[in-house]
Amino acid sequence: MVKTGVIAATVLACIFGVIGFPTSLKQAEENAGKRIHLGLDLQGGTHLVFQVHVQDAAKTLADSLIETLRSEARARNIAVAGFDRNDPATLQETDSIQVNVHGVDAAKTQEFRSMVADKSGDTWILTPVNSTDYRLNMKRTALLDLKRDTVTRSIGTIEKRVNELGLKEPTVQEHGDPVTDSEILVELPGMDDAAHAESLIGQTAQLKIVEVKEPQPSPTKEAALSAKGGILPLGTELLEWPGHGWYLVNRAPVITGTDVRSARESTDTDSPGRWETGFTLSQDGGNKFEKFTGSHISDYLAVVLDKQIRSVAVIQGSIRDSGRINGLSTEQEAGDLALVLRTGALPAGIQKLNERTVGPSLGTDSIHEGIYAGIAGLLAVVIAMLVYYKKAGINAVLALLLNTILLIAALAYFGATLTLPGIAGIILTVGMAVDSNVLIFERIREELRAGKTIPAAISAGFGKAWWTIVDTHVTTIVSCLFLFLFGTGPVKGFAVTLVIGLFANVFTAVWVSRVIFDWETSGKELTELSI
Repeated sequence: MVKTGVIAATVLACIFGVIGFPTSLKQAEENAGKRIHLGLDLQGGTHLVFQVHVQDAAKTLADSLIETLRSEARARNIAVAGFDRNDPATLQETDSIQVNVHGVDAAKTQEFRSMVADKSGDTWILTPVNSTDYRLNMKRTALLDLKRDTVTRSIGTIEKRVNELGLKEPTVQEHGDPVTDSEILVELPGMDDAAHAESLIGQTAQLKIVEVKEPQPSPTKEAALSAKGGILPLGTELLEWPGHGWYLVNRAPVITGTDVRSARESTDTDSPGRWETGFTLSQDGGNKFEKFTGSHISDYLAVVLDKQIRSVAVIQGSIRDSGRINGLSTEQEAGDLALVLRTGALPAGIQKLNERTVGPSLGTDSIHEGIYAGIAGLLAVVIAMLVYYKKAGINAVLALLLNTILLIAALAYFGATLTLPGIAGIILTVGMAVDSNVLIFERIREELRAGKTIPAAISAGFGKAWWTIVDTHVTTIVSCLFLFLFGTGPVKGFAVTLVIGLFANVFTAVWVSRVIFDWETSGKELTELSI
């Protein structure tokens, strides 16, 4: 009686896990749709592969080193003619990143070397070119760490962005080798606007606010360079404000996107019909901003996003913890910008390598075909069991149905994603469940042929088949573990559903099936068993 109650409670818990307590068939379907998450191949959506421009991260690290060394050299009163770096253009050229130091005061060579050792740490190797010039190259281990870290941080930032889209079970993971390929796979179930997804994910969103050195812009970059004799002042760069011209700005930012605490879109108060993105700074960022603006009244600042000026304004007073980027065309543009500022900038630019959109109709077809295949296989198994094992086959069919219910309920409770390979795992589980029943039934037949009574034969059949079932299930679970550890998304989905099904199978084929046999034979004097 207790065992029957446990089985009944398990069935009710499974049904509740899938459909809850619906008041109609339509609500039951809706609840099941919400609790069983479908993967990209079943629901439809967008599949994207990006390559991370690790060379950008290397250049950023080199620029940071240059600013640090320049500032420290001034503080230590070491005369240096200038710093620059090379410009690796591709992922393959990342290893060539190099910082060049020109015109070091020969009288302070030892002090300069000590300064570099203090500030470059275990990342850079200093090599003399001649008595006054040096070069710094990244160590091999530091380069490997940079590549892995850049891909990992990019994955983290992209995950934050796609999670804010409210999508169910998005996939963001490494694709290939993080060092040699530097690729990221992004799958967005239920999102068929690939262009919007690419725009949102691929936006680097490297925000910085910089000092404008010359408030009067030049019409072209060439004109700005010509005005400076072709050589820009140290620590400056030329950036474009589209529609307004090129500005000479300080390369070192006052604050960056890492200082942003929050951001949100709103209507532009200065330009009716347009939108803006307002942002709030962290405490440390606010302190830096307040200190700078308080000492630069009447000077100009530029808001720069992804190396392009978005606005230029005069400092009219001390500003502490807020700013805005205005002149945006639509609410979606402002909202997307707010989202990427909230989730942080990508550590490097990314480039789309591959795009595939799975339409909802194709996903629906996959579901239907998978269901049809499952039903066809289940019916074939049911017929075979009933024909070969007679009434005992009904026992196996009931256990088989409960096994399927347990598996689907587990997917709903764990929030797992059901994919087409997952459906294949369910179908394979059906085969494993039948195999367990066959082992038990054949053992019972052997015991009956040996002359044992029906209760004794049933008890011996389950007892002797138990370790064989455990052996087959454990070896399969170990195989699934390796599939999950080293496989890609679809392979992992297959492994997860198969493992859940195997655990359910042990419960149904051994425990539930035994309870049914006991219920059929208890209190009865049977002379034969239909098996």
